[in-house]
Formats: sequence, C-alpha cells, structure tokens
Amino acid sequence: MQIVPMRDLKDTVKIEAMCHEKEEPVFVTKNGYRSLVVMDIKYYEKIMRDAYEAVMLAEGLEDIKAGRIEDGESAIKEIKEKY
Repeated sequence: MQIVPMRDLKDTVKIEAMCHEKEEPVFVTKNGYRSLVVMDIKYYEKIMRDAYEAVMLAEGLEDIKAGRIEDGESAIKEIKEKY
C-alpha cells in the first residue's frame, strides 16, 4: 500500500508512476487522515469488472436458491420455437 501526503499531489508525474509501477492505488492523506485514492485506469477498470462479476454471481446464486432455473436444452428449444 502506498500512502502520500496531500502536498505530494503537486508532483503528478511521480504519483502516476507510483500507480503504474505497483499496479495498486495510492492513498492520499491530509493532516494525517485518509482523504483521497488515486489509481491507474487499468486498475480501476479491473476492480469495477470484478465487482460487477461478484454482483452477477450473487444474483445467479440467489436464482438457484429460489428455484428460478431452467436446463439449457429446454431454454434453447424454447428460444428456437419462439424465434
């Protein structure tokens, strides 16, 4: 984990290099307290994709628990008949 004080944000090249180099966010503090998080766009897109996949997986598991499932062959047959 990388932590920098707010005043270091002036050196944007250094902060950008830190984000790219470690492939993790940089935490920015102000007066010793957490204030901001700066991260590389690739890292951001990865965590957003992971979060989306986790939500979709949880919804799928809920569907299974609730019995809202259909076997693949029946689903394909129904789609072919409809279209």
